[in-house]
Amino acid sequence: MNSIILTGQLICRSDEENAAVVELLPRHIELTLAEPGCVSFAVEQSDDPWIWDVTECFKDARSYDLHQARVQASEWGHATADIERSYTISGL
Repeated sequence: MNSIILTGQLICRSDEENAAVVELLPRHIELTLAEPGCVSFAVEQSDDPWIWDVTECFKDARSYDLHQARVQASEWGHATADIERSYTISGL
């Protein structure tokens, strides 16, 4: 059973995109950390206020896939769907 590790950045292109991240991120983090199989999850603003560093770890591919499905259907998923993401995923 391989852990799934995602690292990268969420890259906002406007004040509106960044405001959505700021508003919805605390709940998104709370819900993600409560998911079965979530080992760690962090999203932190970088030196550039429109770029957010993302690091997450899930115990296996199934827990990662369930996380992705929940996120896509969530308020966070809908509000941030058009924000650019640059991620590297290992363990899949």
